[in-house]
Amino acid sequence: MEKKDYKKIVDKHKPYENRFFNAVIAFLVGGGIGIISQALTDFYFCMFNLSLKDSYGYMIITLIFFACLFTALGFFDKWVNFAKCGLIIPITGFAHSVMSAALEFKSEGLIYGVGSNIFKLAGSVIFYGIVSASIFGAVRFLLFGGV
Repeated sequence: MEKKDYKKIVDKHKPYENRFFNAVIAFLVGGGIGIISQALTDFYFCMFNLSLKDSYGYMIITLIFFACLFTALGFFDKWVNFAKCGLIIPITGFAHSVMSAALEFKSEGLIYGVGSNIFKLAGSVIFYGIVSASIFGAVRFLLFGGV
């Protein structure tokens, strides 16, 4: 079989995604997470009489808890297949990457399995976050004199 014929067969059976539909779904789901986040912040602020700063912390903890719970129960992967970046970009995606790595390597033990592999997916995010924050901080210090 020639390359052109093979390429035609591959292109014929290759699944195509509707990028506009995916973008709209990601936008709506991400916006929904934003609405839920604001509702949680308001709930903690009003019901428990916390400061706004503390309410943000509890909201993030709540989102991380539910992302880890849904990952452990097997729901989160199915939701991500539908919502795409709407669930992966917020803090829920980071929690999912850590929890899924921990679940994948739990059979190898706590030290060599979970401990050494838990940040396998999220490690690069942490690393580049620290590097970019350091560069930004150095530039800000040089431009504004540490103010």
